[in-house]
Amino acid sequence: MNPPKTPPQHLDPYKNFKFRVKWDGRYVAGVVKVGALRRTTEVVKHVEGVDVRLSRKSPGRTEYEAITLERGVTNDPEFENWANQVWSLEAAPGGIQDFRKDLIIEVYNEGGQLALAYKVHRCWVSEYQALPELDANGNSVAIEHIKVENEGWERDYSVGTQPAAATP
Repeated sequence: MNPPKTPPQHLDPYKNFKFRVKWDGRYVAGVVKVGALRRTTEVVKHVEGVDVRLSRKSPGRTEYEAITLERGVTNDPEFENWANQVWSLEAAPGGIQDFRKDLIIEVYNEGGQLALAYKVHRCWVSEYQALPELDANGNSVAIEHIKVENEGWERDYSVGTQPAAATP
């Protein structure tokens, strides 16, 4: 997806607490934390035969880091069901083709309007925590999490690119 030709007029940065996560066409209930979308491209160093004193650099392979999703433990089995598809591929309904999912991460502005969206491609669960350490003297919410491997992400530039209304 290509970036917009004219950036929208938004001066304040978006807050990091207004977001939603979607997979299989549905929003996932209760997600309280999403890890960063981060990619790293290897640097390939080489020298040219004419001047061996000067090192050149060019881009190599790009790696996309895993993303962690967290939410409070409830009776909703979405995290567990997805993690179980990888854990027992033979027993998964639909077989091996269903263990990968595309995720959509949406960020909302202060007014609750969709401002940014990213599509994360071919995700699968590499780590699942059903329960945290339990502590009878504690006073916090039990959190479950999944670590999601992916094969890249891209911003959906059709979201949030409407031009700002003209001021009189």
